[in-house]
Amino acid sequence: MATRYLDIATTPSVAAAQEHYGSAEQWARIGARGEPDDAGRRQRLGPPEQAFIAACDGFYLASVSETGWPYVQYRGGPAGFLATIDPSTLGFADFRGNRQYITTGNVQANDRVSLFLMDYAHRRRLKIFGRMTIIDALDDPALTAKLAVPGYPGRVERLALIAVEAFDWNCPQHITPRFTQDEFEVALAPVRDELAVLRRENERLHRELQSVARRRGDDAGSAS
Repeated sequence: MATRYLDIATTPSVAAAQEHYGSAEQWARIGARGEPDDAGRRQRLGPPEQAFIAACDGFYLASVSETGWPYVQYRGGPAGFLATIDPSTLGFADFRGNRQYITTGNVQANDRVSLFLMDYAHRRRLKIFGRMTIIDALDDPALTAKLAVPGYPGRVERLALIAVEAFDWNCPQHITPRFTQDEFEVALAPVRDELAVLRRENERLHRELQSVARRRGDDAGSAS
């Protein structure tokens, strides 16, 4: 099915590259299967996308400077810090960091951004095109309170709102599985439980063997 994501990504130079490398016909067939209202429908994040976003504890964020140079940064936090405000809007609290303000400056001149959200453990990747707006935290206390991360000690300086233009799911073929410490803890919990049971059983058998050995020793002493 054709997507608005590909409509945006397929510029004339991209189309020329597809033609040169022999994939233009393939993507033309995919585009022909798209529904007339598909572009509008795909701008709204559905339940699968919203659940995926809520579970992510980080994402890659790309912007472009006035000189045309792309800039990519990683934004991390507890799961859910990137919030779905509504099906077409994402937001997150921007805390004081190294104070370079590269992304913040870039989007003042060009509000277009690209997000990559990764789930390495399950080999899933969600790509999002959007337009970012930066709001000073003091200018919208209610939204600041909504996007603030509970218990996080940093000071919220800005709020970032992203109007979703389009999104697309990537093929998992070349995503190498990686796991966070929390994911390892969950995966290893049954193994640790089983080891604890085996350790207790081993200790019990060891005590029984010692008891048997002592009884045999006592019996031998009595016989002599």
